[in-house]
Amino acid sequence: MKLKYLVAGTLGAAMLSTTAFGASHMAQGRDGNVNIIFWQAASTMNPYLSGGTKDINAASMVLEPLAHYDETGAMVPTLVDEIPTVANGGVSEDLTTITWKLSDGITWSDGTPLTSADVVFTANYCMDETGGCQQSAKFGGVTSVEAIDDLTVKITFDGPKPFPYGLFVGSTTPILQAAQFANCMGTAAPTCTDQNFGPIGTGPFTVTEFRANDSISLAANENYREAGKPAFATVNFKGGGDAAAAGRSALETGEFDYAWNLQLAPEVLADMESKGIGTVLTSYGPLVERLMINLTDPSADLGDERSTVAHPHPFMSDIAVRQALSMAIDRPLLVEIGYGKAGKVTCNVLPSPAIYNSPNNAGCEIQDIAGANALLDAAGWVRGSDGVRAKDGVRLSILYQTSTNAVRQDFQALIKQWWAEIGVETELKNISGGVFFGGDQSSPDTFQKLFADLEMYANNFDGTDPEAYMRNWSCAEIPSPDNAWLGGNMPRYCNADYDALVTEMGSTADINERARLAIEMNDMLMQSYTIIPLVHRGNVSGIANTLEGVKLNAWDAELWNIADWSRSE
Repeated sequence: MKLKYLVAGTLGAAMLSTTAFGASHMAQGRDGNVNIIFWQAASTMNPYLSGGTKDINAASMVLEPLAHYDETGAMVPTLVDEIPTVANGGVSEDLTTITWKLSDGITWSDGTPLTSADVVFTANYCMDETGGCQQSAKFGGVTSVEAIDDLTVKITFDGPKPFPYGLFVGSTTPILQAAQFANCMGTAAPTCTDQNFGPIGTGPFTVTEFRANDSISLAANENYREAGKPAFATVNFKGGGDAAAAGRSALETGEFDYAWNLQLAPEVLADMESKGIGTVLTSYGPLVERLMINLTDPSADLGDERSTVAHPHPFMSDIAVRQALSMAIDRPLLVEIGYGKAGKVTCNVLPSPAIYNSPNNAGCEIQDIAGANALLDAAGWVRGSDGVRAKDGVRLSILYQTSTNAVRQDFQALIKQWWAEIGVETELKNISGGVFFGGDQSSPDTFQKLFADLEMYANNFDGTDPEAYMRNWSCAEIPSPDNAWLGGNMPRYCNADYDALVTEMGSTADINERARLAIEMNDMLMQSYTIIPLVHRGNVSGIANTLEGVKLNAWDAELWNIADWSRSE
């Protein structure tokens, strides 16, 4: 009975279909244009080739998964009539298979039918071992994806899978059209510019023009399955600038209707909102601003082997260094200056949902400069005449990179100052968000490549179950030249004990046992100081007061329900 519990007893009201084919007295496109600004510009419309939140959101207007997570974290059907469970026969009694049944009559935007062959193709596309897939962690344990008939797809796992919803639920793993992407498998995937910039989708909009790292023009999908939707005829999805300019455009000037990720000081946001033009929305999920330590050597002298497991980092390999860096940070101050009520101190990379929040790492809440200095002294790192510590000819000199944003640059400046107090020299680098979180395989500045000693960013995961998220730090997820620098394990952390916990969680049904395993994985990462958490952030965006239907979602793409948006009278 325990095995059945998770898939049969925790879905609540997710059985209600969101698809509707009935007539509507409201015309599609009746509200004209909607202006959306993502100050980190989109670089691709293919989330399988980018882990950037801005790319996943852009793609979510066009490409859809079988099911979404709604604003409460519950699963809701998208391209299917119901979520498969043990109770309705969609998940096998032994939990080794899940069978999805596509809704009848759904077409791609080009008018051709969506079939199970498209779902099978998408799985094979991501699991192709000759290429790289940014979402490969979602496909862990999958042995086959097969079409039973035109509308039925059966996914088989290598053992009991108590949470079989990792793939094709949430905007990170949408369905691709097999006909369009047929010649884009494996190593060809990143070369398919037309497909990656202008995918054919089942979503409410279609791409009319894509300008990488700049803007996207979209039009209502005339073949969209819900009559009268979307209410907007066109979307202007603008990228670039900064969070402050984006915030002003939605909250002060009304130039834009939706401004994403307003990573601004709390007093700045409050002043903008006071103008009465727009409203600030906040939603808490698992978003954590963190430092990702590079455990490998990023020296350019290593050529193609830089930041690969072939070369351990000359000083980040010392846990005393990593721990001292964490101890020197004043997290309550970072929360205060960076996020105010939209931030909380955290010592975990997995602070939410609450059942997964470890109680074992609270020591990071208090800054300890003296303790950090003592730790480095004991480890043999000696200050030189310039105040910078060194050992065996290796200086503690760090290249610290992040994306361009006022709050992040404030964090960098403060952290550099604190690290100077413990004898660490820090060079700061900031990179345009469109590039840093982009999918350009030729760029040296993507967050996957991590050609620096550490980097700072935040990301979410789909839904409320962290199994696939925690799989990101398994050995198989390390980005490298062999997988086109795609994967979620930016620190290049590889630990057989950690991988064993990932495998165990994949076959554990009891929710309390799953929580125990997730906490144990979190603690391994935290107590090895592989990841240094800073702030548990709320998702913060701004919308015009005339925009209706927006449900800010911390568990999926923020634009997940753009088909339901409209303009008030």
